[in-house]
Amino acid sequence: MAVSSFQCPTIFSIPSFQCRSDPDLVGSPIGGSSRRRFNATADMSSPFTCGGRMSSTILRFPPNFVRQLSIKARRNCSNIGVAQIVAAKWSNNPASELPPAAAAAASSASAASAPAAAVPPVALNGVDEEVAAAEGIREIGSVQLKDSKPSFLSSDGSLAVHAGERLGRGIVTDAITTPVVNTSAYHFKNTAELLDFKEKRSVSFEYGRYGNPTTIVLEDKMSALEGAESTLVMASGMCASTVMILALVPAGGHIVTTTDCYRKTRIFMETFLPKMGISVTVIDPADIAGLEAAVNKYQVSLFFTESPTNPFLRCVDIELVSEICHKRGTLVCIDGTFATPLNQKALAFGADLVVHSLTKYIGGHNDVLGGCICGPLKVVSEIRNLHHVLGGTLNPNAAYLIIRGLKTMHLRVQQQNSTASRMAEILEAHPKVSHVYYPGLANHPEHHIAKRQMTGFGGVVSFEIDGDIERTIKFVDSLKIPYIAPSFGGCESIVDQPAIMSYWDLAPEERLKYGIKDNLVRFSFGVEDVEDVKADVLQALEAI
Repeated sequence: MAVSSFQCPTIFSIPSFQCRSDPDLVGSPIGGSSRRRFNATADMSSPFTCGGRMSSTILRFPPNFVRQLSIKARRNCSNIGVAQIVAAKWSNNPASELPPAAAAAASSASAASAPAAAVPPVALNGVDEEVAAAEGIREIGSVQLKDSKPSFLSSDGSLAVHAGERLGRGIVTDAITTPVVNTSAYHFKNTAELLDFKEKRSVSFEYGRYGNPTTIVLEDKMSALEGAESTLVMASGMCASTVMILALVPAGGHIVTTTDCYRKTRIFMETFLPKMGISVTVIDPADIAGLEAAVNKYQVSLFFTESPTNPFLRCVDIELVSEICHKRGTLVCIDGTFATPLNQKALAFGADLVVHSLTKYIGGHNDVLGGCICGPLKVVSEIRNLHHVLGGTLNPNAAYLIIRGLKTMHLRVQQQNSTASRMAEILEAHPKVSHVYYPGLANHPEHHIAKRQMTGFGGVVSFEIDGDIERTIKFVDSLKIPYIAPSFGGCESIVDQPAIMSYWDLAPEERLKYGIKDNLVRFSFGVEDVEDVKADVLQALEAI
């Protein structure tokens, strides 16, 4: 260990003291035998005296200096760090509580000409005892652990379960990042507290399926981004969509949706809803007359569509369809996954609900699944009640990853919007591309709608290669940057042929019913440099 170059007389000696390297201390318990971790060596030079005088500046520690030291800092402290902890403890107490010699030294330190008082050796049994002795409380940031070793426990097995957690634990923290609260249940101190919760005199958590401190942070973030009263997060985007439909559409009810949509959503509507007697009207995204006819003919509970849609990026006039539906008491839900809350705020245009697959742009790193529903508190609460029964709970670790992804979403989406817009124009002009689907292009059928209700056109471009399935496969396989994979919206570019990735189980003629040609490509642009992506796409086109 490095020795201070200052020649300072010894203030106190610590018998049997030795600092060990961090690897030896990793995993050491805070209490118990860990308090004997300091052993061997003798006197130590004090950092508090210099040239025979006590430094009053060093003794002036902040009032909560001891409590602000993290556990890891105390574990990795040097000899100087130990002295500082002890000195800080003294500085927080009246002079009468200090060892006499130390009090004398402190009182004389302000006089520059006065010699330092001799301080007798002070025996320390361990740093943790000194810290805990201040008030009998260990405080880490804003979390107070009043009793790390409950007096009613003696067994090591019981201590391993409850020590440091059972009494006085708080969940408030000064950490910059949101803590991950991994628990399946929450306890009440007594039955009276439980009854207060049950009779709504107090608010608390109860069971992991009903709520979690980490996931609530994510819900609040999404509510803020969408301008919603309430948000409910679930395990996936499909979970959010299906639970929402089941909660809002009664048995024997009717819903309206659009032709171009995520295939699994269509499968749910076509195969499962009929079992509940729920019928579905499917219209083109631009078929306003068809929507009016449906809501006039049926008691339609819900109009559910994507905007932009998957994979042809069609756009629905949210303001117009909301006006039509609300006249008949029909709720409007927009799946805004392709848009993100940054490019489009559907609630502001009159929609009642917005659904997102958090897996895509919001999580943004191709490493987590999640979904959410944003909207009025009353409607979201109806969905939440069913969600509590069906499950599909978002894991708090997943919520943490999505929260982390949200913090860079505006930077990622800005880059993805820019790259996709530029590449859509390049692809549209290329002789080996027969058609491009992108709402930012002037020839897109709903370009005028997209310009009005979107601030950016997204990072996905769908296009058709001039050729058959084999030529399209050659193009995809010639690309070097994007991964061949499902999903979209992550940092890494992703490419796929919908005819193979999502519709391969259908015959070609069946795929054409949904507009899925063998030469269709869906390209999700990531955050790579646009010049690299451009060069890669052009070389792949030249290869076919």
